[in-house]
Amino acid sequence: MTHVRILENGFKKALILENPSEKLDERLRAQGIEPERMPESATLDRAKIIETLKNGQHDLLYKRSRFIVDDDVLSASQNLAAVMLCCIGDDSVDKQKCAEHGVLVMNDPVSNARSVVEMVFGEMICMARRIFHAVERTQVSEWTKDNKARYEIKGKTLSIIGLGNIGKQVAQMAEMFEMDICFYDSREVAVEVGKALGWQACDTIEQAFRKGDFVSVHVSAEDEQGDTNKGLFTFEHFKLLGADRGENCPRIFLNAARGFLFEPADLKKAVDEGFINYASIDVFPDEPGSKSDIWKNPYSENSEIIGTPHIGAATQEAQPRIAEFVASTTKKFNTYGTIRDCVFSPGRSIGVGAANPKYILSVVHSDKRGTKKAVSDCIFDAGISSTQSSHLDFPKYGIAYEINAIDKPLTREQLESLVAHAVEISGDPTAIRSIRQIDVSTI
Repeated sequence: MTHVRILENGFKKALILENPSEKLDERLRAQGIEPERMPESATLDRAKIIETLKNGQHDLLYKRSRFIVDDDVLSASQNLAAVMLCCIGDDSVDKQKCAEHGVLVMNDPVSNARSVVEMVFGEMICMARRIFHAVERTQVSEWTKDNKARYEIKGKTLSIIGLGNIGKQVAQMAEMFEMDICFYDSREVAVEVGKALGWQACDTIEQAFRKGDFVSVHVSAEDEQGDTNKGLFTFEHFKLLGADRGENCPRIFLNAARGFLFEPADLKKAVDEGFINYASIDVFPDEPGSKSDIWKNPYSENSEIIGTPHIGAATQEAQPRIAEFVASTTKKFNTYGTIRDCVFSPGRSIGVGAANPKYILSVVHSDKRGTKKAVSDCIFDAGISSTQSSHLDFPKYGIAYEINAIDKPLTREQLESLVAHAVEISGDPTAIRSIRQIDVSTI
């Protein structure tokens, strides 16, 4: 039989990296999944992690944003069903390789939003009032009481680039400060939502920069078409900040989204030439794997560019929320094969709503013509009834996820027949990537 991941009925083992909240361990144990938590320092020892996966053959891998998941990691455990991200960003995962292995990738796009939003406003106010500068001078006994370039944020215009979950909450909080809100988003639905909430849509990124006293960035690593947002902004954008706002404008830029959206040199040039007064940066193009790594802040010589070490979600409240959310996602996936917040198609969920299903058959397969038919044919030929089915294509990655509620399980021989039939009619030797049968009564 062509190599296929035949996954466990119920997940039993999980490997946890990068020190997410220990509430995750508690919630997994309550589901019958035993977590193996590696120390944060182990993130740097890829060989050790790969060896641990090989020896443990874990069903699930939990991580935050640093450890790179590539072909070597995915090949280490043949039981690996999913990479569960305890964060929003999926930049650290080779999604194409995951698709080829039949390994799903899910994240948490909601739990850290409040922490990020509060940090953005804390830094916005501190920069508008020149608080960082005042503290620095006061520490050396210099009295700098004046109103020069110090602003209230009330009545100012905030331009938000990226009106996703965090961007919307930034806008809603801005309303509480009586700010005017402009936004830019390339997604039609996001534009309609923003307009419905009374915010002014900008046609271009350039327009958003021109209209804003403040510009805050909240875009994903990729756009709606799956193309990278790397290099989204240039010096030509930065020099337009506040261009329509007159001379007495705060001209403040904030990035708590992705570090690779622009070259640091472009931002530094815009600050040095007076197009931007202050900037706050929480994410960097190159970030260290641990506190002990040697790291160079590209903005260290610019006192007007405030840097923080990717702490947008680093609060006592956000991390336990993330653990709860990801554990809840795990339970749905473990019990019924349901997936939500799959990074292959953000915002989409798939499952079956059949009442009290007896068995679930879930298949990750290629999106080649005939592969879906092979799954249906196998169920029919086995004399099994499918009470409900769902199917979701991920065309960018060449795969689909198929889930069926069935009244009887397929035998191993029938599963092998499914694989062979899918290869035969699709012409794709990797037509079936992974299969899992769930006896719902045992989970």
